[in-house]
Amino acid sequence: MAGPNTSPIVPSEIKLHQKSRQLEISFPDGKTFTLSYEFLRVNSPSAEVRGHGPGQEVLQTGKRDVLITSLEPVGNYAVLPSFSDGHDTGIYSWDLLYHLGAHQEEIWQAYLARLEAAGASRDIDSTTQAPKSGGSCGHH
Repeated sequence: MAGPNTSPIVPSEIKLHQKSRQLEISFPDGKTFTLSYEFLRVNSPSAEVRGHGPGQEVLQTGKRDVLITSLEPVGNYAVLPSFSDGHDTGIYSWDLLYHLGAHQEEIWQAYLARLEAAGASRDIDSTTQAPKSGGSCGHH
């Protein structure tokens, strides 16, 4: 818990880079992190992803090409991204974004290991999203 004289680290700048699907966030301590939209989506702080307690986490699959369609401020402490897959319930506090940036590599490697252990993929498959209409018969 934060003490009475501590305050959250408020970012000095946030940029969305749609072409590269990256969120760039800079903090007053000189740290700048570049976080992929996929990384943010699979690490959403929402109950839909994290569950309501330890062991209830839901592995996110098929998020490689997800986009952030909007980014709304939440008070002075967080942002709420809306993702192209319809997910829009994760409120990312400044502290969480800083933590994700500072520990990005280990968090990402743990995610990839969970995907591999589950035999799942970062790419969309029929269990994560209905196939887009077009060049196939629509049955697979």
